[in-house]
Amino acid sequence: MQVSDPSASGWRRLIPHAGTMCLLEEIVAWDAASIHMRTSTHRGAGHPLRSDGRLRALHLCEYGAQAMAVHGGLVASARGAAAAPGYLVSLRGVDLSVERIDDLAGVLDVRAECLLGDGGSWQYAFRVEHDGVVLAQGRAAVIAKPPARG
Repeated sequence: MQVSDPSASGWRRLIPHAGTMCLLEEIVAWDAASIHMRTSTHRGAGHPLRSDGRLRALHLCEYGAQAMAVHGGLVASARGAAAAPGYLVSLRGVDLSVERIDDLAGVLDVRAECLLGDGGSWQYAFRVEHDGVVLAQGRAAVIAKPPARG
């Protein structure tokens, strides 16, 4: 497995969001099939997805989607290409084992595994754990954004 340089932050540009909406903080390891990332952004009082003072477990799907975007970008970059921008079009088989995550101390481990990818669409499985306990898991499908018409 390739492991990122902890001081390198160039991978953040692969997340299609900016500022505090970039939810992931560290790449632990990645290879052509999967990625393992970590973060503690779920504890931040200013988290952009908080409502009513809480961060609901449903938002772990966004953590998984961001890991997918980073993975796709790293894989494309390793081939000397740029990842095509995409749209998250479906979530399937999502299982949440908690209601909220803002009250969890420590880091979240976010993993994504590419199940299928053909350049125009991708399917991933994602899993988010805290202290070895699975909080959320499911599958997501992404389709490439069509090129702009000129």
